[in-house]
Amino acid sequence: MYKLVFFVPESHKELVKEAIFNAGAGQFDGYEFCSWETLGTGQFRPLSGSQPFIGESGKIEQVNEYRVETICTNDTIKAAVSALKLAHPYEEPAYQYWLVNQEDF
Repeated sequence: MYKLVFFVPESHKELVKEAIFNAGAGQFDGYEFCSWETLGTGQFRPLSGSQPFIGESGKIEQVNEYRVETICTNDTIKAAVSALKLAHPYEEPAYQYWLVNQEDF
């Protein structure tokens, strides 16, 4: 199992969640579409040559974003990350995943 975490603006949260769930993320022991989320503030400054979804080059931008956490099996992690990248509005979405202790599952 993998834990998948990503950050997404509210405007696209449900779209990205739907994409990763359709790719197989969020399934565990008789349940599907499982996730946890919390609201926070993201900050970034687009550099010259970037194509920001929000903000403009050279200016620091702060935006309300959700941190969304879910799980993926070994067989679905690659598809879930691909789906996340395709559905996410940002040029470079912030995400991470890591292997979790499988003895717990």
